[in-house]
Amino acid sequence: MSTPPLPSGEQRADGSSVQIGALVPLTRPGWVEAGRHLLAGLELAVREVNDTGGIVGRPLELVVRDSAADPQRAVAAVDELARLGVAALAGEYHSVVARAAAARANTLGLPFLCSSAVLDALTEQPTEWVARLAPAQSHGWQIYADFLLSAGHRRIAVAAEASVYWASGARILRDYVAPRGMPIGYLDIPAGADLPTKKALVSAMYEALREVYPFPDDHRIFLREWPLDSVSQNGLLGSEPARPVFIMHVPQGGSLDAKRTMLQKINAAVVDAFHLPDFAAFLHEHSLETVVINGGILADDHQRVEDQNAVYSNEGAQT
Repeated sequence: MSTPPLPSGEQRADGSSVQIGALVPLTRPGWVEAGRHLLAGLELAVREVNDTGGIVGRPLELVVRDSAADPQRAVAAVDELARLGVAALAGEYHSVVARAAAARANTLGLPFLCSSAVLDALTEQPTEWVARLAPAQSHGWQIYADFLLSAGHRRIAVAAEASVYWASGARILRDYVAPRGMPIGYLDIPAGADLPTKKALVSAMYEALREVYPFPDDHRIFLREWPLDSVSQNGLLGSEPARPVFIMHVPQGGSLDAKRTMLQKINAAVVDAFHLPDFAAFLHEHSLETVVINGGILADDHQRVEDQNAVYSNEGAQT
């Protein structure tokens, strides 16, 4: 079903077939075997469609281009196929190459059905021009992480080449396998702040928390906005500005001086966002015996105990 390339800029005008551009890695450094399998599947699909009458009586025809695992070559192929007048694009095996091709297809408004790429961010923004068949990388790698954890592995090393695909996969493993639980914060604030203000606020609070509680890097802050008629102060509803309150659940340990500095920074960030005179914060410290994740007590996770004690040993973190 492959056809030779037409001269640059020339488009088919006879209407005899519906052309689909096919991107496949057929030469090194691409995974040639995967490219051949992918092309065989595309050709089989075309035969099945044509055996049942084609598209409104017109046969499908593949216009194949070798991407060779090269993003720039794939982008050039997308441009060429668009000039040839293909109705859509399909294929590509390598995620990084598919991402480049998808970005170009989106810019040109050319439909692209990606066969194999799994990067979560296949395009920078949601688009109606790009779709894929394979599940997202975060889904597959989380299944792999579950397997590693169920097999008892807690220390995982990743040796990978420098690419978006492997960097994303390693980050998924790190984030998913890393122990969870704390710090968690709940900031009760008056309703009405705009999105930029809230973004600046939580960013400043995260940086302050992370200086004292660097492990695990899973800081979660829940903003809870309240209208005045839902806040009682001194027994009255809506009689005065609702003053922010921050409740933090954090691991035991850490430097007392560092906590003072952290709370001063958090206070400054909240005051800057809401310009209110009073702000209260409550610090709840938890031992690992009192924190349960997915039905398991964290104190039973010996690696978690070792890691946390290593981080907060200056204050004798308890377990």
